Amino acid sequence: MSKKVQTDMSHMVSEDKKRKKRNTASNFAITETDGIAIKTKNVTKTFDQWQRDNTGKGLIKNLVKPEKRIITALDDVSFEIKTGEFVAYAGPNGAGKSTTIKLLSGMLLPTSGEISVLSMSPHKQRRAIMRQLGVLFGNRTELWWDHPIIQSFEWKKVVWDIPDDLYKKNLAMVTELLGIGELLKTFARELSLGQRMRADVAMMLLHSPKLILLDEPTLGLDVEAKRQMISFLKQLNEQENTTIVVTSHDMDDLEEMAKRILLISKGKIAFDGSFTELRDELECTKRAIVKFNDGTEQVIDYQNTKKLLANLSKMEGITDVIFTQTSLEEGLANLYTKWKI
Repeated sequence: MSKKVQTDMSHMVSEDKKRKKRNTASNFAITETDGIAIKTKNVTKTFDQWQRDNTGKGLIKNLVKPEKRIITALDDVSFEIKTGEFVAYAGPNGAGKSTTIKLLSGMLLPTSGEISVLSMSPHKQRRAIMRQLGVLFGNRTELWWDHPIIQSFEWKKVVWDIPDDLYKKNLAMVTELLGIGELLKTFARELSLGQRMRADVAMMLLHSPKLILLDEPTLGLDVEAKRQMISFLKQLNEQENTTIVVTSHDMDDLEEMAKRILLISKGKIAFDGSFTELRDELECTKRAIVKFNDGTEQVIDYQNTKKLLANLSKMEGITDVIFTQTSLEEGLANLYTKWKI
């Protein structure tokens, strides 16, 4: 082979490497979102549910004229989430929370309506969105079951074509903040639930997502693991300005993490506001727990503090009074019951 041909081939290989590096870097560039991370407009999602009858006549009907029922998971849902917001998305079982997460991440297509995630369409630009999106379902894992978790991380780096400097920076960050340094060489199947959740969150963050969708991230975690998870997510939101949407049935967790809550019921947005506004909406009452010297206690719900103090002054044997209010979970439980009626 002549020197000229060798020189030309070397130049072509060099240019190809440079082009690939530029393309890889652009894949992980931040998309301009005009301050809006998520926007849904009149989104409806329905599912066909085939009915089955295993009786004699029913078996024939299943073949000749099967019965179909249409389930409306989301019904004309519209909302916006700004860049950098930490939003709770709550509701009873079957309300449409997981369906929303799947629509936002492009796993499902809406029956009607418009969805914009980071100024892109989830079903038309899913690859581009996934470069800047992190999704985690509490009951599923991306970790390779029979391999050390560091091998799962390396696999994602190669498959996602994450640049070396970005991968090393994020690996160091999640290892320190999530405390998984001692777990990197441990098989995924040998991890406890809390350890696996931390490893899953770490893997989700390796490509520096600007938007994170979390479905029940604290499900089944013990107190210590839950506190560590909540602290990390709050830190990620505050320091990196990462937009986070989280679903959970634990209202105490949601109130500690998020500043805004969206409540969904029967596929419709039933409430959108702050937790303080939600308490007012639910009419969470003030509560006093009065303890007496004989070991008994009395719970008093009240609205007027002066009247309460006047009544307490007439009671004898009081050793302590604890002032609190009815919990959000208690108020929501009553609200969910009403929604079922």
